[in-house]
Amino acid sequence: MNTNDNNINPFDKISGSAGIAKPKAIILLLIGLVVIALMLKKLEVAGAGILFALLFGAVYLYLLFKNPVIGFYTAIGLNFVLLGMARYIQGLPLGFGIDGIMVITFLAIIFSRFKERVDWSPANKDITILAGIWLGYCIFQIVNPEARMIEPWIAGRGIGFYFFFFIILTFMLINTNQKLDTFLYVWGVFSILATLKGTVQMIFGVDYAEQAWLDNGGAETHILFGKLRVFSFFSDAGQFGGNQGYAGVVFFIYSMAKKGFTKIFFLTVSILGIYGMMISGTRGSIAVPLAGFMTFFILRKNVRVLSTGVIFLALIFIFFKFTLIANGNDQIRRMRSAFDPNEPSLMVRKANQQILKGYLASRPFGGGIGHAGDKAQRFLPNAFLSNVATDSWYVLIWAELGIIGLTFHLFILFYVIGKASYKVMFKIRDPITKFKMSALISGMAGVMLASYGNAILGGMPTALLIYASMAIMSNPEIFENPNIEETPELIKA
Repeated sequence: MNTNDNNINPFDKISGSAGIAKPKAIILLLIGLVVIALMLKKLEVAGAGILFALLFGAVYLYLLFKNPVIGFYTAIGLNFVLLGMARYIQGLPLGFGIDGIMVITFLAIIFSRFKERVDWSPANKDITILAGIWLGYCIFQIVNPEARMIEPWIAGRGIGFYFFFFIILTFMLINTNQKLDTFLYVWGVFSILATLKGTVQMIFGVDYAEQAWLDNGGAETHILFGKLRVFSFFSDAGQFGGNQGYAGVVFFIYSMAKKGFTKIFFLTVSILGIYGMMISGTRGSIAVPLAGFMTFFILRKNVRVLSTGVIFLALIFIFFKFTLIANGNDQIRRMRSAFDPNEPSLMVRKANQQILKGYLASRPFGGGIGHAGDKAQRFLPNAFLSNVATDSWYVLIWAELGIIGLTFHLFILFYVIGKASYKVMFKIRDPITKFKMSALISGMAGVMLASYGNAILGGMPTALLIYASMAIMSNPEIFENPNIEETPELIKA
């Protein structure tokens, strides 16, 4: 027997007309055609829709099981639109869409090596171990004595499960420069669509589903002084602004490693990302480009670049802090208020943090995943933590997972970004790889700072982008090696 037979993907064994050459296949095909005809006749338009959905689903699953990396790209795309879709499609558990895609992708990886054991060693990294410990702590939260229900934990499961499993998927699937670039292309396309959708909201107003969302409580935070805080198809304006600022940083720096059309595309994503950040009316999101670009200047290890960058950022700070230029613009005026240390909403946030400090002093494990902030009110409307605004991502972690959880969470973030920065500054020699990794590190640094004011880091779509970036920047060597594209791969490009 040919030993190469063990390496054959079972989905690749028969293709083309060879698959229908056997009598059994012909009979099954005829039966299928009869069933299709009866369905179309019986259900008419609905039948056609069901048929199309079944055919699309079958083709998609076939392609995914041949190339599991398609599942990764699907998760990234779905990650952008899932919460927005919930405004139009109600009553369905759309929140489990990411879970389903990840499970199918893992199955596809296993089936891609149907007759042999899958080599999981690419995911055997220190960040995976840290993510595993974090997942274990999140699972422990089920028995947290302060937790009152399992439903909030299920709703907040992504904080542990997505982090751990998506990092593994990234290590296993994004292992060439081509796949890394494709990841950025998928991200870029949805970022452009997000800004375009936000621009439509700003110019023409919201549609019926978005208006219903505003009428059901969204207007309290998204209609200020008669002006809409643009939220696009994201969960809220804060997530929209922070994520678009994130794209603005990553794609601008990444474009430095590209030429031609790709460079133009990445610059377009960056410009539209910054524009989307500005029209969101989210003050804290300006921290993303400020911290992100400052991080990039430091990573360059060039005194002239660093000096120029500091001067540029200082001018931006002076523009917002000490001038009233363009104050007639609603978006600029609102962002300018982020530089006011006595801004009323900031005072409210500090007061809420003092309240939480007293409550959590005797609760080192927090109040339980999903038990804090506005989102917890649908489960526990009268609970203490449900009625204290968390706002900040770190305050949310503190309230739900306690000081122990917050400390470990911050350790993971700074460990990953610190180690990756060290590699970029002192280990990596390839200038192209330096730019690529610097883009992801700088974007993450910006999101980390902005998450002090808004719950950006752990929300969709930022969370999966951050998790994927953490895995990629933790293993930059495979993108630096010029021969990596020629080695046998687990997954096809």
